[in-house]
Amino acid sequence: MALQKETTIITCPAPSVEHLDRHGYLFGYPIAHSLSPIFHQTIYDSLGLKWSQFPLPSTDMAHFLQLVRDPKCFGSAVTMPHKVAIIPHLDDITPEARAVGACNTIFRRGDQFVGTNTDTIGVRESFYQNVADPDRVFHGRPGMVIGGGGAARSAVYALVHFMKCPTVYLNCRDPAEVSAIITWCTAAGYGDGLVYVSTAEQAAALEGPGAIVSCVPNFPPLTEAEKVARSVTEVLLDKSHKGAILEMCYHPTPWTDIAALADKAGWQIILGTEAVIYQGLEQDRYWTGKELSELPVQEVKEVIAKELAKARL
Repeated sequence: MALQKETTIITCPAPSVEHLDRHGYLFGYPIAHSLSPIFHQTIYDSLGLKWSQFPLPSTDMAHFLQLVRDPKCFGSAVTMPHKVAIIPHLDDITPEARAVGACNTIFRRGDQFVGTNTDTIGVRESFYQNVADPDRVFHGRPGMVIGGGGAARSAVYALVHFMKCPTVYLNCRDPAEVSAIITWCTAAGYGDGLVYVSTAEQAAALEGPGAIVSCVPNFPPLTEAEKVARSVTEVLLDKSHKGAILEMCYHPTPWTDIAALADKAGWQIILGTEAVIYQGLEQDRYWTGKELSELPVQEVKEVIAKELAKARL
Protein backbone atom coordinates (compact mmCIF):
# COMPACT_ATOMS: atom_id res chain seq x y z
CA MET A 1 0.00 0.00 0.00
CA ALA A 2 1.37 3.43 -0.96
CA LEU A 3 2.18 5.72 1.92
CA GLN A 4 0.40 9.08 1.94
CA LYS A 5 2.61 12.14 2.15
CA GLU A 6 2.05 13.95 5.45
CA THR A 7 1.15 17.62 5.33
CA THR A 8 3.06 19.71 7.85
CA ILE A 9 0.88 22.31 9.58
CA ILE A 10 2.86 25.46 10.28
CA THR A 11 1.61 27.38 13.29
CA CYS A 12 2.94 30.29 15.31
CA PRO A 13 2.23 31.78 18.74
CA ALA A 14 -0.53 34.33 19.10
CA PRO A 15 0.80 37.90 19.33
CA SER A 16 0.29 39.99 22.43
CA VAL A 17 -2.72 42.26 21.88
CA GLU A 18 -3.62 43.41 25.40
CA HIS A 19 -2.19 46.90 24.81
CA LEU A 20 -4.46 47.57 21.80
CA ASP A 21 -8.07 48.67 21.41
CA ARG A 22 -8.50 46.59 18.24
CA HIS A 23 -6.31 44.27 16.20
CA GLY A 24 -6.29 42.24 13.00
CA TYR A 25 -4.10 39.74 11.17
CA LEU A 26 -2.37 39.00 7.92
CA PHE A 27 -2.89 35.25 7.47
CA GLY A 28 -0.75 33.43 4.92
CA TYR A 29 2.49 31.58 4.31
CA PRO A 30 5.12 32.74 3.51
CA ILE A 31 4.57 36.43 4.27
CA ALA A 32 7.95 37.60 5.61
CA HIS A 33 8.32 40.30 2.94
CA SER A 34 4.73 41.58 3.03
CA LEU A 35 4.26 45.34 3.32
CA SER A 36 0.73 44.89 4.67
CA PRO A 37 1.44 45.44 8.41
CA ILE A 38 3.43 48.65 7.92
CA PHE A 39 0.88 49.86 5.34
CA HIS A 40 -2.05 49.47 7.73
CA GLN A 41 -0.10 50.75 10.75
CA THR A 42 0.51 53.97 8.83
CA ILE A 43 -3.25 54.37 8.43
CA TYR A 44 -4.12 53.57 12.04
CA ASP A 45 -1.46 55.92 13.39
CA SER A 46 -2.65 58.70 11.07
CA LEU A 47 -6.23 58.22 12.25
CA GLY A 48 -5.17 58.17 15.91
CA LEU A 49 -6.35 54.59 16.38
CA LYS A 50 -4.73 52.26 18.90
CA TRP A 51 -4.90 49.42 16.37
CA SER A 52 -2.41 47.05 14.73
CA GLN A 53 -2.34 44.31 12.11
CA PHE A 54 -0.13 41.34 13.02
CA PRO A 55 1.51 38.99 10.52
CA LEU A 56 0.42 35.40 11.09
CA PRO A 57 2.78 33.24 8.99
CA SER A 58 0.86 30.01 9.31
CA THR A 59 -0.99 27.23 7.56
CA ASP A 60 -2.93 26.36 10.72
CA MET A 61 -6.49 27.24 9.74
CA ALA A 62 -7.98 26.07 13.07
CA HIS A 63 -5.63 28.30 15.04
CA PHE A 64 -6.42 31.28 12.82
CA LEU A 65 -10.17 30.79 13.17
CA GLN A 66 -9.74 30.71 16.94
CA LEU A 67 -7.74 33.96 16.94
CA VAL A 68 -10.17 35.99 14.81
CA ARG A 69 -13.03 35.17 17.17
CA ASP A 70 -11.51 37.51 19.75
CA PRO A 71 -14.12 40.29 20.19
CA LYS A 72 -11.37 42.91 19.74
CA CYS A 73 -10.32 41.48 16.36
CA PHE A 74 -11.65 43.61 13.49
CA GLY A 75 -10.79 41.06 10.80
CA SER A 76 -7.92 39.85 8.69
CA ALA A 77 -6.16 40.10 5.38
CA VAL A 78 -5.87 36.67 3.78
CA THR A 79 -3.22 35.71 1.29
CA MET A 80 -1.84 32.55 -0.31
CA PRO A 81 -2.38 29.70 0.23
CA HIS A 82 -5.66 30.48 2.03
CA LYS A 83 -7.65 32.70 -0.37
CA VAL A 84 -9.88 29.84 -1.53
CA ALA A 85 -9.64 27.53 1.49
CA ILE A 86 -10.99 30.18 3.88
CA ILE A 87 -14.33 30.59 2.08
CA PRO A 88 -16.17 27.54 3.59
CA HIS A 89 -15.36 28.85 7.08
CA LEU A 90 -17.07 32.22 6.56
CA ASP A 91 -20.66 33.19 7.31
CA ASP A 92 -21.05 35.10 4.06
CA ILE A 93 -19.08 36.50 1.12
CA THR A 94 -19.57 39.63 -0.98
CA PRO A 95 -20.46 39.55 -4.70
CA GLU A 96 -16.81 40.30 -5.60
CA ALA A 97 -15.48 37.34 -3.61
CA ARG A 98 -18.18 35.07 -5.03
CA ALA A 99 -17.53 36.14 -8.61
CA VAL A 100 -13.76 35.75 -8.38
CA GLY A 101 -13.86 32.65 -6.18
CA ALA A 102 -11.26 33.97 -3.75
CA CYS A 103 -11.25 35.96 -0.51
CA ASN A 104 -8.41 38.25 0.54
CA THR A 105 -10.21 40.14 3.31
CA ILE A 106 -12.38 39.19 6.29
CA PHE A 107 -14.46 41.76 8.13
CA ARG A 108 -17.16 41.64 10.80
CA ARG A 109 -20.82 42.27 10.11
CA GLY A 110 -22.35 42.11 13.56
CA ASP A 111 -21.55 38.61 14.80
CA GLN A 112 -20.81 37.35 11.28
CA PHE A 113 -17.46 36.95 9.57
CA VAL A 114 -17.77 38.09 5.94
CA GLY A 115 -15.23 37.60 3.16
CA THR A 116 -14.60 39.97 0.27
CA ASN A 117 -12.07 40.43 -2.51
CA THR A 118 -10.46 43.86 -2.59
CA ASP A 119 -8.03 42.89 -5.37
CA THR A 120 -10.81 43.77 -7.82
CA ILE A 121 -11.05 47.24 -6.27
CA GLY A 122 -7.27 47.60 -6.42
CA VAL A 123 -7.38 47.11 -10.19
CA ARG A 124 -10.36 49.42 -10.62
CA GLU A 125 -8.97 52.28 -8.55
CA SER A 126 -5.51 52.01 -10.12
CA PHE A 127 -7.14 53.14 -13.37
CA TYR A 128 -9.72 55.61 -12.06
CA GLN A 129 -7.27 57.35 -9.73
CA ASN A 130 -4.62 57.74 -12.45
CA VAL A 131 -6.40 58.09 -15.81
CA ALA A 132 -7.67 61.62 -16.40
CA ASP A 133 -10.34 60.77 -19.00
CA PRO A 134 -11.70 57.19 -18.68
CA ASP A 135 -14.40 57.86 -21.30
CA ARG A 136 -11.74 58.55 -23.91
CA VAL A 137 -9.18 56.00 -22.74
CA PHE A 138 -11.03 52.78 -21.91
CA HIS A 139 -14.81 53.08 -21.41
CA GLY A 140 -16.58 51.10 -24.13
CA ARG A 141 -13.31 49.73 -25.53
CA PRO A 142 -11.85 46.22 -25.20
CA GLY A 143 -9.69 45.47 -22.18
CA MET A 144 -6.88 42.92 -22.04
CA VAL A 145 -5.41 40.66 -19.36
CA ILE A 146 -1.90 39.31 -19.82
CA GLY A 147 -1.39 36.04 -17.95
CA GLY A 148 -3.63 33.33 -16.59
CA GLY A 149 -2.75 32.99 -12.90
CA GLY A 150 -4.69 33.84 -9.77
CA ALA A 151 -4.78 37.59 -10.42
CA ALA A 152 -6.34 37.20 -13.87
CA ARG A 153 -9.92 36.59 -12.69
CA SER A 154 -9.83 39.67 -10.46
CA ALA A 155 -8.55 41.70 -13.42
CA VAL A 156 -11.25 40.37 -15.76
CA TYR A 157 -13.95 41.12 -13.19
CA ALA A 158 -12.72 44.68 -12.71
CA LEU A 159 -12.55 45.35 -16.46
CA VAL A 160 -16.02 43.96 -17.13
CA HIS A 161 -17.95 44.87 -13.99
CA PHE A 162 -16.44 48.26 -13.11
CA MET A 163 -14.61 49.64 -16.14
CA LYS A 164 -17.21 49.25 -18.92
CA CYS A 165 -15.08 47.01 -21.16
CA PRO A 166 -17.54 44.99 -23.26
CA THR A 167 -14.79 42.67 -24.50
CA VAL A 168 -11.68 41.41 -22.70
CA TYR A 169 -8.80 39.86 -24.60
CA LEU A 170 -7.00 37.03 -22.81
CA ASN A 171 -3.31 36.82 -23.69
CA CYS A 172 -1.66 33.81 -22.07
CA ARG A 173 0.98 31.24 -22.97
CA ASP A 174 -1.18 28.36 -21.64
CA PRO A 175 -4.48 27.59 -23.44
CA ALA A 176 -5.58 25.41 -20.51
CA GLU A 177 -5.37 28.39 -18.14
CA VAL A 178 -7.36 30.51 -20.59
CA SER A 179 -10.02 27.81 -20.84
CA ALA A 180 -10.24 27.65 -17.04
CA ILE A 181 -10.68 31.44 -16.80
CA ILE A 182 -13.38 31.49 -19.48
CA THR A 183 -15.23 28.57 -17.88
CA TRP A 184 -15.14 30.15 -14.41
CA CYS A 185 -16.07 33.67 -15.52
CA THR A 186 -18.89 32.43 -17.73
CA ALA A 187 -20.36 30.36 -14.89
CA ALA A 188 -20.08 33.42 -12.61
CA GLY A 189 -21.93 35.60 -15.16
CA TYR A 190 -19.18 37.83 -16.60
CA GLY A 191 -17.49 35.69 -19.24
CA ASP A 192 -19.55 36.34 -22.37
CA GLY A 193 -17.14 38.94 -23.78
CA LEU A 194 -13.88 37.03 -23.21
CA VAL A 195 -11.74 36.41 -26.30
CA TYR A 196 -8.62 34.26 -26.34
CA VAL A 197 -6.04 35.98 -28.56
CA SER A 198 -3.65 33.18 -29.46
CA THR A 199 -1.60 34.63 -32.36
CA ALA A 200 -0.15 37.92 -33.52
CA GLU A 201 -2.11 37.55 -36.76
CA GLN A 202 -5.37 37.36 -34.81
CA ALA A 203 -4.32 40.38 -32.73
CA ALA A 204 -3.60 42.42 -35.87
CA ALA A 205 -7.26 42.16 -36.93
CA LEU A 206 -8.69 43.25 -33.57
CA GLU A 207 -9.74 46.64 -32.23
CA GLY A 208 -7.09 48.07 -29.93
CA PRO A 209 -7.67 47.81 -26.18
CA GLY A 210 -7.99 50.80 -23.88
CA ALA A 211 -7.00 49.17 -20.57
CA ILE A 212 -4.49 46.37 -20.06
CA VAL A 213 -3.68 44.51 -16.84
CA SER A 214 -0.39 42.59 -16.94
CA CYS A 215 -0.32 39.73 -14.42
CA VAL A 216 2.91 37.94 -15.35
CA PRO A 217 6.37 37.91 -13.71
CA ASN A 218 9.13 39.97 -15.28
CA PHE A 219 10.94 37.24 -17.18
CA PRO A 220 12.01 37.35 -20.82
CA PRO A 221 9.98 35.01 -23.06
CA LEU A 222 11.97 31.81 -23.61
CA THR A 223 9.58 29.10 -24.81
CA GLU A 224 7.75 29.32 -28.13
CA ALA A 225 4.44 29.79 -26.31
CA GLU A 226 5.88 32.68 -24.28
CA LYS A 227 7.28 34.32 -27.42
CA VAL A 228 3.90 34.09 -29.16
CA ALA A 229 2.15 35.64 -26.13
CA ARG A 230 4.69 38.49 -26.09
CA SER A 231 4.17 39.10 -29.82
CA VAL A 232 0.41 39.41 -29.18
CA THR A 233 1.16 42.05 -26.53
CA GLU A 234 3.43 43.97 -28.90
CA VAL A 235 0.88 43.99 -31.73
CA LEU A 236 -1.91 45.28 -29.48
CA LEU A 237 0.33 47.91 -27.88
CA ASP A 238 1.18 49.21 -31.35
CA LYS A 239 -2.47 49.90 -32.27
CA SER A 240 -3.33 53.53 -33.00
CA HIS A 241 -5.37 53.93 -29.80
CA LYS A 242 -3.11 54.42 -26.79
CA GLY A 243 -4.61 53.52 -23.43
CA ALA A 244 -3.33 52.73 -19.93
CA ILE A 245 -1.60 49.57 -18.71
CA LEU A 246 -1.44 48.41 -15.10
CA GLU A 247 1.76 46.42 -14.55
CA MET A 248 0.96 44.26 -11.52
CA CYS A 249 4.56 43.07 -11.15
CA TYR A 250 6.45 45.52 -8.94
CA HIS A 251 9.15 43.42 -7.21
CA PRO A 252 12.10 43.81 -7.38
CA THR A 253 11.30 46.75 -9.69
CA PRO A 254 8.03 48.08 -11.13
CA TRP A 255 9.76 48.98 -14.41
CA THR A 256 9.37 45.66 -16.22
CA ASP A 257 10.04 44.66 -19.83
CA ILE A 258 6.33 44.92 -20.61
CA ALA A 259 6.15 48.36 -19.01
CA ALA A 260 9.12 49.43 -21.17
CA LEU A 261 7.40 48.15 -24.32
CA ALA A 262 4.19 49.97 -23.40
CA ASP A 263 6.03 53.19 -22.60
CA LYS A 264 7.86 53.08 -25.92
CA ALA A 265 4.54 52.50 -27.71
CA GLY A 266 3.01 55.61 -26.08
CA TRP A 267 0.85 54.05 -23.36
CA GLN A 268 0.26 55.43 -19.87
CA ILE A 269 2.01 53.21 -17.32
CA ILE A 270 0.35 52.53 -13.96
CA LEU A 271 2.66 50.83 -11.47
CA GLY A 272 1.52 47.72 -9.61
CA THR A 273 2.08 49.47 -6.30
CA GLU A 274 -1.10 51.42 -7.07
CA ALA A 275 -3.13 48.18 -7.03
CA VAL A 276 -1.51 47.14 -3.75
CA ILE A 277 -2.28 50.51 -2.18
CA TYR A 278 -5.89 50.77 -3.31
CA GLN A 279 -6.78 47.18 -2.41
CA GLY A 280 -5.33 47.87 1.05
CA LEU A 281 -7.25 51.11 1.41
CA GLU A 282 -10.42 49.21 0.51
CA GLN A 283 -9.64 46.74 3.31
CA ASP A 284 -9.42 49.60 5.79
CA ARG A 285 -12.65 51.03 4.46
CA TYR A 286 -14.31 47.81 5.66
CA TRP A 287 -12.39 47.65 8.95
CA THR A 288 -12.53 51.30 10.04
CA GLY A 289 -15.77 52.43 8.42
CA LYS A 290 -13.93 55.39 6.86
CA GLU A 291 -14.41 56.31 3.21
CA LEU A 292 -11.44 56.60 0.86
CA SER A 293 -11.54 60.39 1.08
CA GLU A 294 -11.03 60.11 4.87
CA LEU A 295 -7.97 57.83 4.63
CA PRO A 296 -4.33 59.06 4.37
CA VAL A 297 -3.78 58.05 0.75
CA GLN A 298 -0.69 60.15 0.06
CA GLU A 299 0.94 59.13 3.31
CA VAL A 300 0.66 55.41 2.59
CA LYS A 301 1.93 55.97 -0.97
CA GLU A 302 5.03 57.61 0.45
CA VAL A 303 5.57 54.81 2.97
CA ILE A 304 5.25 52.07 0.33
CA ALA A 305 7.62 53.91 -2.03
CA LYS A 306 10.16 54.26 0.76
CA GLU A 307 9.92 50.57 1.74
CA LEU A 308 10.34 49.41 -1.86
CA ALA A 309 13.33 51.70 -2.30
CA LYS A 310 14.94 50.14 0.79
CA ALA A 311 14.25 46.63 -0.53
CA ARG A 312 16.10 47.42 -3.77
CA LEU A 313 19.27 48.59 -2.00
